Amino acid sequence: MSSATGGPVTTVFRPRTSKAFTAVAFALTAVGLVSVVVSEGVSGLLAGWPLAVFAFAAWWLFWYPSVEVDPDAVTLRNPLTTVSVPWAALVHVDTKFALKLVTPRGSYTAWAAPAPGVWGTHAGKPEHLANLPGNSYGPGRSVRPGDLTHTDSGYAAFLVRSRWEKFIGSGSLDVDLTDSAVVARSVNWLPIGVAAALVAASIASFALA
Repeated sequence: MSSATGGPVTTVFRPRTSKAFTAVAFALTAVGLVSVVVSEGVSGLLAGWPLAVFAFAAWWLFWYPSVEVDPDAVTLRNPLTTVSVPWAALVHVDTKFALKLVTPRGSYTAWAAPAPGVWGTHAGKPEHLANLPGNSYGPGRSVRPGDLTHTDSGYAAFLVRSRWEKFIGSGSLDVDLTDSAVVARSVNWLPIGVAAALVAASIASFALA
């Protein structure tokens, strides 16, 4: 989404592989359902609930999670919970194991932005270290592997830190509100309920088979 001036209002980050994993899962599910119909007829679809569980789980774990950066807060949408951290509450951005937003009252980790493994770290190039927000760098301009912009944690951190740095530089962020800013946290009841229903349907289909 963009503002009237063309600047970004909300930036949504998802893992680079989320679309591919979700698409593969949906394709496999479709193939499985077609195979069931061919071998058992339309009535065989009643036993296809496990395939629906597989497709939904892929969507829930790979596509549903995200990091949303907007003018008011950074929102971490994880499979089970959604956390919205106001800019005023943010005191540190960490990427040791995944993108983690640190506030005076606790820290919150993004499912959608894990830190890289060995392969991801070695795939880094000099350009992935350049032009990062100032608070990305440690002593001696060092950069943690999780801050490299070609990684999920690094690119998500880049989006958060860049917006955060602009707010601080413009003076629009009131640091006096840091201790009183409220982090909103909610349970994602809808996908949890859908998952429970699909699992229950799968169990029932096995019982009736």
